[in-house]
Amino acid sequence: MAAASDKARFYLEQQVPELREWERREIFSKEEISAIASKRSDFEHILNARGSTPSDYARYAEYEMNLDSLRRKRVKRKGVKTTAYTGQKHIFSILDRSTRKFHGDLGLWMQYLEYARSQKANKKLNKLLAEVLRMHPTKAEVWIYAARYAVDVQADVPAARNYMQRGLRFCSKSRAMYLEYARLEMVYVAKINARRRILGIEPGKNDSVEAVDAGADGEQEEDRDADMIALPTFTGEDLAGGDEDEDGESKITNVGGTDPALTPAMTGAIPLAIFDAAMKQFASPPDLAEQFFNTFAIFSQLSFLDRILQHVVGKMTEAAPSSPSTLSCSCRMPLIGLAVDDPAFPIALGKVLKAIRSSLEKTSDRPTLARKLSGWLLPISTQETLAPELKKVISVTLKQLKKEDNDQSASS
Repeated sequence: MAAASDKARFYLEQQVPELREWERREIFSKEEISAIASKRSDFEHILNARGSTPSDYARYAEYEMNLDSLRRKRVKRKGVKTTAYTGQKHIFSILDRSTRKFHGDLGLWMQYLEYARSQKANKKLNKLLAEVLRMHPTKAEVWIYAARYAVDVQADVPAARNYMQRGLRFCSKSRAMYLEYARLEMVYVAKINARRRILGIEPGKNDSVEAVDAGADGEQEEDRDADMIALPTFTGEDLAGGDEDEDGESKITNVGGTDPALTPAMTGAIPLAIFDAAMKQFASPPDLAEQFFNTFAIFSQLSFLDRILQHVVGKMTEAAPSSPSTLSCSCRMPLIGLAVDDPAFPIALGKVLKAIRSSLEKTSDRPTLARKLSGWLLPISTQETLAPELKKVISVTLKQLKKEDNDQSASS
């Protein structure tokens, strides 16, 4: 017990200059300083005694984060220009101690990562990512976090791809890894397309999927096929600096001539390769394919979306033609990317309603299909810009689907 008290006293003594400065600059009152010291003493004695838990460290770190937030607000309000001490170093110290003692607790690592990210401590965060990935290589959420950080903060798509490809070696059974990788590639293409529109770069007259399929010579075709086949193996060199030809050019950016819009990376080849790899890995489950469909369908602004969705539905139809997931995605296809006030919406809605009636006859699970379609149609029916007559038609269909669900549930 004495050893625990000595350790606690050691850490508390290091905090004395900080508390004195806060009092001298009148950031906190004398009573508040005493309360802070008392609270820290309680935490330090708990942490340094036997039986401390990860939640003890997490609570201590959370307390210090809240305290530092209050300190920042008071410094700003009182006009204190500079302070020798901030809470960041102390919080990093607590989190560092926590992950050293409980290196197997992923929650502490994620708290550490989130705090470093909130403080924009990018060098610290990169070191933490390397360490946590070394400690927890089989945790898919860590690889996903690293990839998202690379894209969202560092704008480094090759690094994000490298994280995902490496992660899939360790987490080959993780559906979330495949889904996130596909989403990441769709986000990348969407951002590039948006940037081209802002810069006024108009697509070429042959800027289409057909042009990509037929516009390259035999050697380029062979290179592109090699890339598309290599992607699902997720080797570390595939899209992260290792895809270079003899001239040192990137294969992906070199395919399709001088227009970057014609490369496989910009026409959906990579998301399709990821989808096909996932279907092969998990034996084509319709529920996973539906998740891919939902992930892709969000990117309605991409010109190649229809081709990707048709490919997904085609695979689903081959594997499980009567599955509610397959039929639900097939029914939704005509309306993907259409606004309710689009002139083409009424005709597409007619196709959807016809497909719904046909699908209910084909499916092996009518209640599930009815619930899926109801959940999809309901938000559409509540949109303010939807024409009243179309709203009425959708309302009737929703009632029929609800009745279908209730009748089947009652009979079972």
